Amino acid sequence: MDFSITKLILVTLLTSGTALLSYYGRAVFHDGLRPIMPEYIEGRMNRPEMSSVAFGLSVGFIASVGISFTLSTGLLNPWLLFLPTDILGVFAGSALLAGVLGAAWGLAVVLGLGAVQTALTAFPVDFIGALGELSSPVLAGFALFPVLAILYQFGWKKGVVTAVIVLLTRVIIEQGFLPEQISLLPEAGELFVGTILLIFFAVSYDKKNPVETDIEPGESIFQERTRRIYKGLPFFAVVGALVALISNLGYFAGSEVSIFTLNEAYNSESASEAQALIQQAALSDFLRGIGFIPLIATTALTTGVYGVVGLTFVFPVGYLMPNPILAAIGGALVLIIEVLILSKLGSVLEKFPSLREASDNIRTSISTVMEIALLIGSFLAVLKMGGVTGFTIFVILWLINEGTGRPVIRLAAAPLAAIATGILLNILYFANLFTPIAG
Repeated sequence: MDFSITKLILVTLLTSGTALLSYYGRAVFHDGLRPIMPEYIEGRMNRPEMSSVAFGLSVGFIASVGISFTLSTGLLNPWLLFLPTDILGVFAGSALLAGVLGAAWGLAVVLGLGAVQTALTAFPVDFIGALGELSSPVLAGFALFPVLAILYQFGWKKGVVTAVIVLLTRVIIEQGFLPEQISLLPEAGELFVGTILLIFFAVSYDKKNPVETDIEPGESIFQERTRRIYKGLPFFAVVGALVALISNLGYFAGSEVSIFTLNEAYNSESASEAQALIQQAALSDFLRGIGFIPLIATTALTTGVYGVVGLTFVFPVGYLMPNPILAAIGGALVLIIEVLILSKLGSVLEKFPSLREASDNIRTSISTVMEIALLIGSFLAVLKMGGVTGFTIFVILWLINEGTGRPVIRLAAAPLAAIATGILLNILYFANLFTPIAG
């Protein structure tokens, strides 16, 4: 992870801002923490109790997903930056302390993890470089999540039809049957077509089976809660601007579905290939954001506590903007608009239950395909760094995690096991028990 004064300043400001959002009870990153926040805000839970809950919910994700993804790619991620500021914000006894603690965390991440990654790249067994193998399965696998979501929700017949159409889309793009003016990755085409079919099936079902709603026009059960969120608009604007800015500068990736693609893009020697990969990452995060709308919007409306990155659409805005200034402006606008239309979103979700169900299936499908893709990518990485010996160590670590009840969630278990395998291979090398694979 490269170091620069610009990165240090921007990340420090960002983590300070998200800690303040947590302190004031306006927003947190952890979806599981949001429903509990009203207990603290309304005085039924004190600050030490709330910070203890926040720590318990988040520490595993910070240690596994947050650190492993950053060490694998060199890119910062939300689990690493924002889960700790959830904790620090509710722990702090004053706004000043929250801001200072948040800034200190950003400082520690940029300086500390950068030094760790630099040290790891000096090892004789280059496992950091081998972790680049994670990106290809992630890129290819994520593009297929709509097929699984359709299988879950609409049955095997529609699922098979979708799979065939998605496969044909890939063949058409790979064989160059599209006009030359259209530059599109096969995975992007698969993802777009699959998602369109998923939305089509969901909307068609709702049209055939309309749902009555008791909500009168202009009336919303969420109005009181949304007023709490409105008070945080200045903070949301600043955080949105900073998130989009550091994403645009190539310091940050918004999710597990984009981080490896962006890493590949930033390491590509071809400008056109890099741009295509960035567009793919933006599309992936955009579609992932669609899947999380019901979860984030409904919990925000019922608790009065929003997400620190809103509905997550600020990420693709940051990736795609042509320069950092426009990215900052776009990021601020996106979060402001999201907050202002929250109640409208609640009304739409009331009227289209199949879209809500589709979003649940999207989240489940994304999680499943990402677990598989990261497992396959980790296999490729350990084979590259240590051959059959590396594979053996990796499988042992994986089985230990599975056999002990998965203390590390599957999403993070594979890359974390791959990193641990690299460290163990280096220990074996220094003990003259392992010879690195040539080339």
